[in-house]
Amino acid sequence: MKAFTALLFALISGAMAVTPASAQEMKFFRIGTGSAGATYFPVGGLIANAISNPPGSRPCDKGGACGVPGLVAMAVSTNASVANVNAIQAGQIEAGLSGAVAIYEGYNGVGKFEGDKKDKIRVIANLFPEDMHLIMPKGSKLASLKDLKGKRVGIGQAGSGTQVAVLRILEHYGITRNDFDASELNMDQSSQRVADGQIDGYFYAVGTPAAALVQLGSTKGFELYRFSAEEQKDAHALLPYYVESVIPANTYEAIPYDVPTIAVNGQLITSIDQPADLIYEITKALWNKNSRKLLDSGHSKGKVIRLETALKGVQIPLHPGAERFYREQGMIK
Repeated sequence: MKAFTALLFALISGAMAVTPASAQEMKFFRIGTGSAGATYFPVGGLIANAISNPPGSRPCDKGGACGVPGLVAMAVSTNASVANVNAIQAGQIEAGLSGAVAIYEGYNGVGKFEGDKKDKIRVIANLFPEDMHLIMPKGSKLASLKDLKGKRVGIGQAGSGTQVAVLRILEHYGITRNDFDASELNMDQSSQRVADGQIDGYFYAVGTPAAALVQLGSTKGFELYRFSAEEQKDAHALLPYYVESVIPANTYEAIPYDVPTIAVNGQLITSIDQPADLIYEITKALWNKNSRKLLDSGHSKGKVIRLETALKGVQIPLHPGAERFYREQGMIK
């Protein structure tokens, strides 16, 4: 976060040093992400870099920024999916990353958002799959999810898509919040509690590999719960946007075995109140060849953010600016 803040300060300082006129043209664009130890935050930072082009930057064709002229985008750490949907609806941020479940339920006013439709949210692009992790102390074992009854379990931050999904899945197995000691912490905090033996495990839906788990694996070690085939099918029936997935062996140094699990797509969303021309230029910048280099080199999940899957799993309307771009690409007829 400090490094990104320093970079942002340098960008702004450089832009302000050009001319007062150019400084006035600068537009800030906040992208809500998640906790620093998860995946939304670093990926959001990559996207912010890709779409930014502060006043005074060198031209794209001369090795400068290839984003939207005058735009300074920044990744903002938040409580992730549900929080980002709420913040975009309220106009507190301009865009955000969110899981497909929270996006669908928010837009339609169902589930977590029953009676509270977030009808301003629109999709810019589908990004990458997020695998559900159930992280446990080294040497721990569970025969099934039902064994979580009576244990100390992290369920993700309040306002996260993880929490929505986990509570619904556990309820299916007859486990309510009264049946276990629940904590609502971010990924870094939860990993520390696993390391210290203060909790028996925690859930987090996140793109792999998550920085917090890489660190935990190099210090205390940990185990990942392997969902049974029945549990995968049950989760999909309860939450159609979660599908069967596998975290391959050695994705984390501490985990030499394949981990059957479930996954949901993470998507980039904005508000219908954002100008169509601006979102068109942002979408165009996200998918230019220079952004491809940033995504491929910046994070392992960046490599799977591809134009060809930009519309995969999108269940609510695209922003008109993004839709215009995809029509030009022949992806929408």
